Amino acid sequence: MYGQPQHEHTLRHRGFCIHHPLIAKLPASQYDKVILVAPTLSIIIIGAGPGGICTGIQLQKAGITDFTILEAAPGIGGTWWHNRYPGAECDVPSHLYSFSFEPKRDWTRPYARQPEILGYMQHCVDKYDLMPYIELNTRVDSARWQQEDRHWSLTLSSGNTRQSKFLISGVGMFCDLSWPDVPGIDTFEGTSFHTGDWKDGHDLRGEHVAVIGTAASAVQMLPEIVDDVASLTVYQRKPQWVTPKEDAPYSGEQLKHFEEDPDALNRSRARIRSGLETFITFSDQEILHNAQAAGLRNLEIVEDPGTRRKLTPDWDFGCRRPLSSNTFYPVFNQEHVTLVTDAVENIAPDGVRAGGQVNRVDTIIYATGFATTRYLSVIDVYGADGQSIHDAWVDGAVAYLGITTAGFPNLFMLYGPNTNNGSILEMIEHQVGYIVDHITRCLGQGIEVLSLKRERMQDYNQSLQQDLDNVHVWQGACGGYYRGNGGYIVTQWPHTMDEYSRRLIDDVDSFNELSSH
Repeated sequence: MYGQPQHEHTLRHRGFCIHHPLIAKLPASQYDKVILVAPTLSIIIIGAGPGGICTGIQLQKAGITDFTILEAAPGIGGTWWHNRYPGAECDVPSHLYSFSFEPKRDWTRPYARQPEILGYMQHCVDKYDLMPYIELNTRVDSARWQQEDRHWSLTLSSGNTRQSKFLISGVGMFCDLSWPDVPGIDTFEGTSFHTGDWKDGHDLRGEHVAVIGTAASAVQMLPEIVDDVASLTVYQRKPQWVTPKEDAPYSGEQLKHFEEDPDALNRSRARIRSGLETFITFSDQEILHNAQAAGLRNLEIVEDPGTRRKLTPDWDFGCRRPLSSNTFYPVFNQEHVTLVTDAVENIAPDGVRAGGQVNRVDTIIYATGFATTRYLSVIDVYGADGQSIHDAWVDGAVAYLGITTAGFPNLFMLYGPNTNNGSILEMIEHQVGYIVDHITRCLGQGIEVLSLKRERMQDYNQSLQQDLDNVHVWQGACGGYYRGNGGYIVTQWPHTMDEYSRRLIDDVDSFNELSSH
Protein backbone atom coordinates (compact mmCIF):
# COMPACT_ATOMS: atom_id res chain seq x y z
CA MET A 1 0.00 0.00 0.00
CA TYR A 2 1.30 3.45 -0.92
CA GLY A 3 1.16 6.05 1.86
CA GLN A 4 1.70 5.95 5.59
CA PRO A 5 1.69 2.84 7.78
CA GLN A 6 -1.82 2.12 8.95
CA HIS A 7 -1.46 3.47 12.49
CA GLU A 8 0.17 6.73 11.42
CA HIS A 9 -2.25 7.00 8.51
CA THR A 10 -5.17 6.72 10.93
CA LEU A 11 -3.84 9.39 13.27
CA ARG A 12 -3.13 11.80 10.46
CA HIS A 13 -6.69 11.62 9.22
CA ARG A 14 -8.44 12.21 12.54
CA GLY A 15 -10.72 15.22 12.38
CA PHE A 16 -10.36 15.66 8.64
CA CYS A 17 -11.88 12.53 7.18
CA ILE A 18 -13.59 10.89 10.13
CA HIS A 19 -15.30 8.36 7.87
CA HIS A 20 -12.03 7.07 6.42
CA PRO A 21 -12.09 3.26 6.73
CA LEU A 22 -8.96 3.19 8.88
CA ILE A 23 -10.37 5.75 11.31
CA ALA A 24 -13.72 4.04 11.46
CA LYS A 25 -12.05 1.12 13.26
CA LEU A 26 -11.17 3.34 16.26
CA PRO A 27 -13.52 3.16 19.26
CA ALA A 28 -15.08 6.53 20.11
CA SER A 29 -13.31 6.46 23.49
CA GLN A 30 -9.96 6.88 21.71
CA TYR A 31 -10.89 9.87 19.52
CA ASP A 32 -9.53 12.37 22.03
CA LYS A 33 -6.14 10.61 21.95
CA VAL A 34 -5.66 11.14 18.25
CA ILE A 35 -3.35 13.92 17.11
CA LEU A 36 -5.19 16.67 15.23
CA VAL A 37 -2.87 17.56 12.38
CA ALA A 38 -3.76 18.33 8.79
CA PRO A 39 -2.52 15.39 6.72
CA THR A 40 -0.43 15.65 3.62
CA LEU A 41 -2.20 13.03 1.61
CA SER A 42 -0.82 11.46 -1.50
CA ILE A 43 -3.86 12.56 -3.51
CA ILE A 44 -6.86 14.87 -3.17
CA ILE A 45 -9.64 14.56 -5.74
CA ILE A 46 -12.05 17.47 -6.16
CA GLY A 47 -15.52 16.23 -6.99
CA ALA A 48 -17.45 13.01 -6.39
CA GLY A 49 -19.04 12.86 -9.81
CA PRO A 50 -18.32 10.14 -12.37
CA GLY A 51 -14.68 11.28 -12.69
CA GLY A 52 -13.97 11.29 -8.97
CA ILE A 53 -15.77 7.97 -8.49
CA CYS A 54 -13.84 6.27 -11.28
CA THR A 55 -10.54 7.66 -10.00
CA GLY A 56 -11.15 6.49 -6.46
CA ILE A 57 -11.97 2.98 -7.63
CA GLN A 58 -8.90 2.73 -9.85
CA LEU A 59 -6.60 4.12 -7.15
CA GLN A 60 -7.81 1.41 -4.82
CA LYS A 61 -7.18 -1.22 -7.48
CA ALA A 62 -3.64 0.15 -7.85
CA GLY A 63 -3.08 -0.26 -4.11
CA ILE A 64 -3.24 3.47 -3.37
CA THR A 65 -5.53 4.27 -0.46
CA ASP A 66 -3.94 7.49 0.80
CA PHE A 67 -6.49 9.76 -0.88
CA THR A 68 -9.69 11.63 -0.21
CA ILE A 69 -12.48 13.00 -2.41
CA LEU A 70 -13.86 16.44 -1.56
CA GLU A 71 -17.40 17.08 -2.77
CA ALA A 72 -19.19 20.41 -2.39
CA ALA A 73 -22.70 18.94 -2.73
CA PRO A 74 -24.59 16.96 -0.09
CA GLY A 75 -24.56 13.89 -2.34
CA ILE A 76 -22.40 12.03 -4.82
CA GLY A 77 -22.96 11.97 -8.58
CA GLY A 78 -21.72 15.37 -9.74
CA THR A 79 -23.81 16.55 -12.69
CA TRP A 80 -26.25 13.71 -12.04
CA TRP A 81 -26.84 14.95 -8.51
CA HIS A 82 -27.29 18.59 -9.54
CA ASN A 83 -29.30 18.08 -12.74
CA ARG A 84 -32.42 16.58 -11.25
CA TYR A 85 -34.99 18.57 -13.21
CA PRO A 86 -37.96 16.59 -14.53
CA GLY A 87 -37.02 14.60 -17.61
CA ALA A 88 -33.23 14.89 -17.15
CA GLU A 89 -31.61 12.09 -19.08
CA CYS A 90 -28.41 11.04 -20.82
CA ASP A 91 -27.95 11.70 -24.53
CA VAL A 92 -25.62 8.69 -24.89
CA PRO A 93 -27.42 5.32 -25.12
CA SER A 94 -27.61 3.66 -21.72
CA HIS A 95 -25.71 0.47 -22.49
CA LEU A 96 -22.59 2.50 -23.22
CA TYR A 97 -23.14 4.83 -20.28
CA SER A 98 -21.55 2.67 -17.63
CA PHE A 99 -17.95 1.99 -16.73
CA SER A 100 -16.39 -0.88 -18.65
CA PHE A 101 -15.32 -2.48 -15.35
CA GLU A 102 -18.86 -2.22 -13.93
CA PRO A 103 -21.37 -2.72 -16.77
CA LYS A 104 -25.06 -2.31 -15.98
CA ARG A 105 -27.31 -4.86 -17.66
CA ASP A 106 -30.68 -3.73 -16.38
CA TRP A 107 -31.08 -0.20 -17.72
CA THR A 108 -34.84 0.22 -18.05
CA ARG A 109 -34.73 2.17 -21.33
CA PRO A 110 -32.31 3.01 -24.17
CA TYR A 111 -31.68 6.53 -22.80
CA ALA A 112 -31.53 6.45 -19.02
CA ARG A 113 -33.14 9.10 -16.82
CA GLN A 114 -31.31 10.94 -14.07
CA PRO A 115 -32.62 8.89 -11.10
CA GLU A 116 -31.42 5.65 -12.68
CA ILE A 117 -28.00 7.10 -13.57
CA LEU A 118 -27.58 8.53 -10.08
CA GLY A 119 -28.54 5.13 -8.69
CA TYR A 120 -25.84 3.53 -10.83
CA MET A 121 -23.22 5.98 -9.52
CA GLN A 122 -24.30 5.22 -5.95
CA HIS A 123 -24.06 1.50 -6.74
CA CYS A 124 -20.44 1.97 -7.84
CA VAL A 125 -19.63 3.92 -4.68
CA ASP A 126 -21.22 1.24 -2.50
CA LYS A 127 -19.80 -1.80 -4.29
CA TYR A 128 -16.23 -0.48 -4.19
CA ASP A 129 -16.58 0.86 -0.63
CA LEU A 130 -15.71 4.38 -1.74
CA MET A 131 -17.99 6.35 0.58
CA PRO A 132 -15.49 6.35 3.49
CA TYR A 133 -13.09 8.31 1.27
CA ILE A 134 -15.67 10.96 0.30
CA GLU A 135 -16.31 14.14 2.28
CA LEU A 136 -19.61 15.72 1.32
CA ASN A 137 -20.53 19.38 1.85
CA THR A 138 -16.85 20.25 1.46
CA ARG A 139 -16.25 23.03 -1.04
CA VAL A 140 -12.75 23.92 -2.24
CA ASP A 141 -12.28 27.67 -2.63
CA SER A 142 -8.63 27.73 -3.70
CA ALA A 143 -5.61 25.54 -4.33
CA ARG A 144 -2.00 26.73 -4.21
CA TRP A 145 1.18 24.87 -5.18
CA GLN A 146 3.76 25.12 -2.40
CA GLN A 147 7.05 25.21 -4.27
CA GLU A 148 9.35 24.62 -1.32
CA ASP A 149 7.29 21.85 0.27
CA ARG A 150 6.35 20.28 -3.07
CA HIS A 151 2.68 19.82 -2.36
CA TRP A 152 -0.70 21.38 -2.96
CA SER A 153 -2.43 23.39 -0.23
CA LEU A 154 -6.21 23.70 -0.49
CA THR A 155 -8.41 26.21 1.33
CA LEU A 156 -11.98 25.11 1.95
CA SER A 157 -15.04 27.32 2.29
CA SER A 158 -15.11 26.32 5.96
CA GLY A 159 -11.71 28.00 6.43
CA ASN A 160 -9.94 24.67 6.95
CA THR A 161 -6.97 23.67 4.83
CA ARG A 162 -5.79 20.40 3.27
CA GLN A 163 -2.53 19.31 1.71
CA SER A 164 -1.70 16.67 -0.88
CA LYS A 165 1.18 15.66 -3.12
CA PHE A 166 -1.07 15.33 -6.15
CA LEU A 167 -4.28 17.15 -7.00
CA ILE A 168 -6.91 15.74 -9.36
CA SER A 169 -9.76 17.94 -10.54
CA GLY A 170 -13.02 16.17 -11.25
CA VAL A 171 -15.10 19.33 -11.64
CA GLY A 172 -15.43 18.84 -15.41
CA MET A 173 -17.19 21.41 -17.60
CA PHE A 174 -20.77 21.35 -16.28
CA CYS A 175 -20.21 22.78 -12.83
CA ASP A 176 -20.85 26.54 -13.12
CA LEU A 177 -24.39 27.70 -13.86
CA SER A 178 -24.84 30.16 -16.71
CA TRP A 179 -27.42 32.92 -16.25
CA PRO A 180 -28.79 35.22 -18.96
CA ASP A 181 -27.23 38.66 -19.13
CA VAL A 182 -30.43 40.60 -18.52
CA PRO A 183 -31.20 43.13 -15.79
CA GLY A 184 -33.65 42.58 -12.99
CA ILE A 185 -33.18 38.90 -12.25
CA ASP A 186 -33.01 39.60 -8.52
CA THR A 187 -36.12 41.81 -8.58
CA PHE A 188 -38.58 39.07 -9.49
CA GLU A 189 -41.07 38.60 -6.65
CA GLY A 190 -42.27 35.15 -7.64
CA THR A 191 -40.32 31.88 -7.60
CA SER A 192 -37.31 31.45 -9.87
CA PHE A 193 -34.60 28.83 -10.22
CA HIS A 194 -32.20 27.23 -12.69
CA THR A 195 -32.68 23.78 -14.19
CA GLY A 196 -29.16 22.97 -12.92
CA ASP A 197 -30.34 23.73 -9.36
CA TRP A 198 -33.94 22.57 -9.46
CA LYS A 199 -36.13 23.79 -6.60
CA ASP A 200 -37.18 20.52 -4.99
CA GLY A 201 -40.73 20.46 -3.72
CA HIS A 202 -41.94 23.44 -5.75
CA ASP A 203 -45.36 22.61 -7.20
CA LEU A 204 -45.90 23.98 -10.71
CA ARG A 205 -49.48 22.77 -10.95
CA GLY A 206 -51.84 25.58 -11.95
CA GLU A 207 -49.05 28.13 -12.25
CA HIS A 208 -48.20 30.53 -15.03
CA VAL A 209 -44.61 29.62 -15.92
CA ALA A 210 -41.90 31.20 -18.05
CA VAL A 211 -38.96 29.14 -19.28
CA ILE A 212 -35.95 31.04 -20.60
CA GLY A 213 -33.85 28.93 -22.97
CA THR A 214 -34.53 26.07 -25.40
CA ALA A 215 -31.35 24.01 -25.29
CA ALA A 216 -30.73 20.58 -23.73
CA SER A 217 -32.41 20.95 -20.33
CA ALA A 218 -35.47 22.70 -21.81
CA VAL A 219 -35.86 20.04 -24.51
CA GLN A 220 -35.97 17.38 -21.80
CA MET A 221 -37.90 19.31 -19.15
CA LEU A 222 -40.71 21.08 -21.05
CA PRO A 223 -42.62 17.89 -21.97
CA GLU A 224 -42.59 16.86 -18.32
CA ILE A 225 -44.18 20.04 -16.94
CA VAL A 226 -46.46 21.19 -19.78
CA ASP A 227 -49.54 19.28 -18.64
CA ASP A 228 -49.31 20.60 -15.09
CA VAL A 229 -49.07 24.35 -15.67
CA ALA A 230 -51.86 26.82 -16.41
CA SER A 231 -49.75 28.55 -19.05
CA LEU A 232 -46.24 28.08 -20.39
CA THR A 233 -44.26 30.80 -22.16
CA VAL A 234 -40.98 29.67 -23.72
CA TYR A 235 -38.35 32.29 -24.55
CA GLN A 236 -36.04 31.17 -27.33
CA ARG A 237 -32.83 32.90 -28.37
CA LYS A 238 -31.76 30.36 -31.00
CA PRO A 239 -33.62 27.26 -32.21
CA GLN A 240 -31.99 23.85 -31.90
CA TRP A 241 -31.80 20.80 -34.14
CA VAL A 242 -33.78 18.12 -32.29
CA THR A 243 -33.83 14.69 -33.90
CA PRO A 244 -36.12 11.75 -32.99
CA LYS A 245 -34.79 8.73 -31.13
CA GLU A 246 -35.71 5.15 -30.29
CA ASP A 247 -36.44 5.26 -26.59
CA ALA A 248 -39.30 2.90 -25.79
CA PRO A 249 -38.70 1.26 -22.38
CA TYR A 250 -37.18 -2.19 -22.58
CA SER A 251 -39.68 -5.02 -22.27
CA GLY A 252 -39.37 -7.69 -19.63
CA GLU A 253 -38.24 -10.11 -22.31
CA GLN A 254 -35.49 -7.74 -23.48
CA LEU A 255 -34.26 -7.15 -19.93
CA LYS A 256 -34.18 -10.90 -19.33
CA HIS A 257 -32.14 -11.33 -22.50
CA PHE A 258 -29.52 -8.80 -21.36
CA GLU A 259 -29.38 -10.44 -17.92
CA GLU A 260 -29.08 -14.04 -19.12
CA ASP A 261 -26.92 -13.68 -22.24
CA PRO A 262 -23.40 -12.73 -21.11
CA ASP A 263 -22.53 -11.34 -24.54
CA ALA A 264 -25.75 -9.44 -25.26
CA LEU A 265 -24.68 -6.30 -23.42
CA ASN A 266 -21.19 -6.43 -24.89
CA ARG A 267 -22.63 -6.65 -28.40
CA SER A 268 -24.93 -3.72 -27.70
CA ARG A 269 -22.07 -1.63 -26.27
CA ALA A 270 -19.87 -2.43 -29.27
CA ARG A 271 -22.63 -1.51 -31.73
CA ILE A 272 -23.35 1.81 -30.01
CA ARG A 273 -19.68 2.66 -29.70
CA SER A 274 -19.02 1.89 -33.35
CA GLY A 275 -21.82 4.24 -34.36
CA LEU A 276 -20.51 6.99 -32.11
CA GLU A 277 -16.96 6.63 -33.40
CA THR A 278 -18.26 7.31 -36.89
CA PHE A 279 -20.51 10.17 -35.80
CA ILE A 280 -18.42 12.22 -33.35
CA THR A 281 -15.84 13.44 -35.85
CA PHE A 282 -18.64 15.27 -37.72
CA SER A 283 -16.80 14.52 -40.95
CA ASP A 284 -19.23 12.12 -42.63
CA GLN A 285 -21.41 14.39 -44.76
CA GLU A 286 -24.00 11.70 -45.37
CA ILE A 287 -24.53 11.22 -41.64
CA LEU A 288 -24.85 14.97 -41.10
CA HIS A 289 -27.27 15.33 -44.02
CA ASN A 290 -29.44 12.46 -42.77
CA ALA A 291 -29.48 13.85 -39.22
CA GLN A 292 -30.61 17.27 -40.44
CA ALA A 293 -33.28 15.66 -42.59
CA ALA A 294 -34.48 13.71 -39.56
CA GLY A 295 -34.64 16.97 -37.60
CA LEU A 296 -36.81 18.55 -40.30
CA ARG A 297 -39.14 15.53 -40.28
CA ASN A 298 -39.35 15.78 -36.51
CA LEU A 299 -40.39 19.43 -36.85
CA GLU A 300 -43.33 18.50 -39.05
CA ILE A 301 -45.33 17.57 -35.95
CA VAL A 302 -45.57 21.28 -35.05
CA GLU A 303 -48.96 22.27 -36.45
CA ASP A 304 -48.69 26.05 -36.66
CA PRO A 305 -46.50 27.10 -39.62
CA GLY A 306 -45.29 30.27 -37.90
CA THR A 307 -44.25 28.42 -34.79
CA ARG A 308 -42.58 25.75 -36.90
CA ARG A 309 -40.53 28.40 -38.72
CA LYS A 310 -39.41 29.89 -35.41
CA LEU A 311 -38.28 26.45 -34.22
CA THR A 312 -36.31 25.73 -37.42
CA PRO A 313 -32.55 26.45 -37.16
CA ASP A 314 -30.82 28.45 -39.87
CA TRP A 315 -27.49 26.74 -39.27
CA ASP A 316 -26.15 23.30 -40.15
CA PHE A 317 -26.72 20.29 -37.92
CA GLY A 318 -23.68 19.74 -35.70
CA CYS A 319 -22.75 23.40 -35.28
CA ARG A 320 -24.16 23.20 -31.75
CA ARG A 321 -24.71 20.28 -29.42
CA PRO A 322 -26.94 17.66 -31.11
CA LEU A 323 -30.20 17.07 -29.24
CA SER A 324 -32.85 14.39 -29.55
CA SER A 325 -36.41 14.06 -28.30
CA ASN A 326 -39.73 12.62 -29.43
CA THR A 327 -41.77 14.80 -27.05
CA PHE A 328 -40.31 18.32 -27.33
CA TYR A 329 -42.01 19.58 -30.48
CA PRO A 330 -45.54 18.37 -29.53
CA VAL A 331 -45.37 20.78 -26.56
CA PHE A 332 -45.90 23.69 -28.97
CA ASN A 333 -49.20 22.27 -30.24
CA GLN A 334 -50.89 22.88 -26.91
CA GLU A 335 -53.08 25.97 -26.66
CA HIS A 336 -51.65 27.19 -23.38
CA VAL A 337 -48.06 27.23 -24.72
CA THR A 338 -46.51 30.33 -26.32
CA LEU A 339 -43.14 30.57 -28.04
CA VAL A 340 -41.47 34.00 -27.83
CA THR A 341 -38.45 34.78 -29.99
CA ASP A 342 -38.12 38.47 -29.07
CA ALA A 343 -35.06 39.09 -26.92
CA VAL A 344 -35.68 39.20 -23.18
CA GLU A 345 -35.21 42.83 -22.21
CA ASN A 346 -35.39 42.53 -18.45
CA ILE A 347 -36.97 40.65 -15.60
CA ALA A 348 -39.71 42.66 -13.93
CA PRO A 349 -41.00 42.11 -10.37
CA ASP A 350 -44.03 40.33 -11.79
CA GLY A 351 -42.71 38.68 -14.93
CA VAL A 352 -40.59 38.76 -18.07
CA ARG A 353 -40.36 41.71 -20.46
CA ALA A 354 -39.73 40.93 -24.14
CA GLY A 355 -40.84 42.77 -27.27
CA GLY A 356 -41.93 45.71 -25.11
CA GLN A 357 -44.49 43.66 -23.16
CA VAL A 358 -44.39 42.11 -19.70
CA ASN A 359 -45.71 38.58 -19.40
CA ARG A 360 -46.86 38.13 -15.81
CA VAL A 361 -45.90 34.75 -14.37
CA ASP A 362 -45.70 32.94 -11.05
CA THR A 363 -42.44 31.09 -11.74
CA ILE A 364 -39.42 31.65 -13.97
CA ILE A 365 -37.22 28.68 -14.85
CA TYR A 366 -33.81 29.45 -16.34
CA ALA A 367 -32.84 26.68 -18.78
CA THR A 368 -29.65 28.48 -19.78
CA GLY A 369 -27.03 25.79 -19.25
CA PHE A 370 -23.53 26.11 -17.87
CA ALA A 371 -20.43 28.27 -18.26
CA THR A 372 -18.77 25.33 -19.98
CA THR A 373 -15.43 26.95 -20.84
CA ARG A 374 -14.24 27.52 -17.26
CA TYR A 375 -13.29 24.02 -16.11
CA LEU A 376 -10.93 24.09 -13.13
CA SER A 377 -10.86 27.90 -13.15
CA VAL A 378 -14.13 27.88 -11.21
CA ILE A 379 -11.65 27.51 -8.33
CA ASP A 380 -8.79 29.94 -7.61
CA VAL A 381 -5.77 27.82 -8.50
CA TYR A 382 -2.17 29.05 -8.24
CA GLY A 383 0.67 27.05 -9.74
CA ALA A 384 4.45 27.41 -9.90
CA ASP A 385 5.72 30.91 -9.00
CA GLY A 386 2.22 31.83 -7.87
CA GLN A 387 0.77 31.95 -11.37
CA SER A 388 -3.02 32.11 -11.35
CA ILE A 389 -4.94 29.76 -13.60
CA HIS A 390 -7.13 32.74 -14.49
CA ASP A 391 -4.08 34.46 -15.97
CA ALA A 392 -2.78 31.29 -17.60
CA TRP A 393 -6.17 30.76 -19.24
CA VAL A 394 -7.04 34.39 -19.98
CA ASP A 395 -7.71 33.58 -23.65
CA GLY A 396 -9.34 30.24 -22.90
CA ALA A 397 -8.71 26.98 -21.07
CA VAL A 398 -5.75 25.06 -22.45
CA ALA A 399 -4.25 21.71 -21.49
CA TYR A 400 -2.26 18.78 -22.79
CA LEU A 401 -4.58 15.88 -23.62
CA GLY A 402 -7.18 17.77 -21.60
CA ILE A 403 -5.48 16.34 -18.50
CA THR A 404 -2.62 18.58 -17.38
CA THR A 405 -1.49 22.16 -18.01
CA ALA A 406 1.99 23.70 -18.01
CA GLY A 407 3.02 25.65 -14.92
CA PHE A 408 0.85 23.63 -12.54
CA PRO A 409 2.91 20.69 -11.21
CA ASN A 410 1.34 17.47 -9.92
CA LEU A 411 -2.06 18.62 -11.18
CA PHE A 412 -4.37 16.49 -13.28
CA MET A 413 -7.84 17.15 -14.70
CA LEU A 414 -10.70 14.88 -15.71
CA TYR A 415 -13.04 15.94 -18.52
CA GLY A 416 -10.81 18.96 -19.00
CA PRO A 417 -10.33 21.28 -21.99
CA ASN A 418 -11.03 19.81 -25.43
CA THR A 419 -12.24 16.41 -24.24
CA ASN A 420 -15.97 16.79 -24.82
CA ASN A 421 -17.28 14.17 -27.25
CA GLY A 422 -18.67 10.65 -27.37
CA SER A 423 -19.40 8.82 -24.13
CA ILE A 424 -17.88 10.86 -21.34
CA LEU A 425 -17.57 7.79 -19.14
CA GLU A 426 -15.24 6.21 -21.68
CA MET A 427 -13.26 9.44 -21.95
CA ILE A 428 -12.97 9.54 -18.16
CA GLU A 429 -11.77 5.93 -18.01
CA HIS A 430 -8.98 6.68 -20.49
CA GLN A 431 -7.95 9.73 -18.49
CA VAL A 432 -8.07 7.99 -15.13
CA GLY A 433 -5.84 5.17 -16.45
CA TYR A 434 -3.31 7.75 -17.65
CA ILE A 435 -3.35 9.64 -14.34
CA VAL A 436 -3.14 6.58 -12.11
CA ASP A 437 -0.22 5.22 -14.15
CA HIS A 438 1.72 8.46 -13.71
CA ILE A 439 0.96 8.76 -9.99
CA THR A 440 1.84 5.11 -9.37
CA ARG A 441 5.14 5.61 -11.17
CA CYS A 442 5.91 8.76 -9.16
CA LEU A 443 5.10 7.18 -5.81
CA GLY A 444 7.05 4.05 -6.67
CA GLN A 445 10.14 5.86 -7.98
CA GLY A 446 10.29 8.71 -5.46
CA ILE A 447 9.38 11.38 -8.02
CA GLU A 448 8.06 14.35 -6.05
CA VAL A 449 7.33 16.81 -8.83
CA LEU A 450 5.84 16.06 -12.24
CA SER A 451 5.63 19.16 -14.41
CA LEU A 452 4.37 19.27 -17.99
CA LYS A 453 6.82 20.68 -20.52
CA ARG A 454 5.39 23.92 -21.87
CA GLU A 455 6.59 23.26 -25.40
CA ARG A 456 4.77 19.92 -25.39
CA MET A 457 1.51 21.62 -24.47
CA GLN A 458 2.02 24.34 -27.09
CA ASP A 459 2.81 21.87 -29.87
CA TYR A 460 -0.13 19.68 -28.93
CA ASN A 461 -2.62 22.54 -28.89
CA GLN A 462 -1.35 24.11 -32.09
CA SER A 463 -1.97 20.81 -33.87
CA LEU A 464 -5.29 20.32 -32.06
CA GLN A 465 -6.61 23.72 -33.10
CA GLN A 466 -5.73 22.98 -36.70
CA ASP A 467 -7.71 19.76 -36.47
CA LEU A 468 -10.64 21.63 -34.89
CA ASP A 469 -10.55 24.20 -37.70
CA ASN A 470 -11.05 21.32 -40.13
CA VAL A 471 -14.38 20.35 -38.55
CA HIS A 472 -16.52 22.40 -40.92
CA VAL A 473 -19.78 22.44 -38.95
CA TRP A 474 -18.08 23.84 -35.85
CA GLN A 475 -17.03 26.97 -37.75
CA GLY A 476 -20.60 28.20 -38.29
CA ALA A 477 -21.96 31.37 -36.70
CA CYS A 478 -24.44 29.57 -34.45
CA GLY A 479 -23.27 30.68 -31.02
CA GLY A 480 -23.03 27.79 -28.61
CA TYR A 481 -20.67 27.02 -25.80
CA TYR A 482 -17.58 25.70 -27.60
CA ARG A 483 -15.33 28.80 -27.73
CA GLY A 484 -13.32 30.59 -25.05
CA ASN A 485 -12.41 34.25 -24.71
CA GLY A 486 -9.73 34.01 -27.40
CA GLY A 487 -12.24 32.79 -29.96
CA TYR A 488 -10.88 29.27 -30.30
CA ILE A 489 -12.67 26.05 -29.40
CA VAL A 490 -11.82 24.91 -25.87
CA THR A 491 -14.45 22.22 -25.28
CA GLN A 492 -14.51 19.75 -28.17
CA TRP A 493 -12.36 16.75 -29.06
CA PRO A 494 -12.31 16.46 -32.90
CA HIS A 495 -11.27 12.81 -33.25
CA THR A 496 -12.43 9.35 -32.23
CA MET A 497 -12.06 7.77 -28.81
CA ASP A 498 -9.63 5.27 -30.30
CA GLU A 499 -7.42 8.14 -31.43
CA TYR A 500 -7.59 9.76 -27.99
CA SER A 501 -6.63 6.51 -26.32
CA ARG A 502 -3.72 6.07 -28.72
CA ARG A 503 -2.27 9.46 -27.76
CA LEU A 504 -2.10 8.51 -24.08
CA ILE A 505 0.36 5.68 -24.65
CA ASP A 506 4.01 5.94 -23.55
CA ASP A 507 3.93 9.61 -22.62
CA VAL A 508 6.67 9.92 -19.98
CA ASP A 509 8.78 12.30 -22.10
CA SER A 510 6.15 15.03 -21.83
CA PHE A 511 7.18 15.88 -18.26
CA ASN A 512 10.05 17.30 -16.26
CA GLU A 513 10.64 15.40 -13.03
CA LEU A 514 12.17 16.16 -9.65
CA SER A 515 12.98 13.27 -7.33
CA SER A 516 13.53 13.09 -3.60
CA HIS A 517 16.86 11.33 -4.09
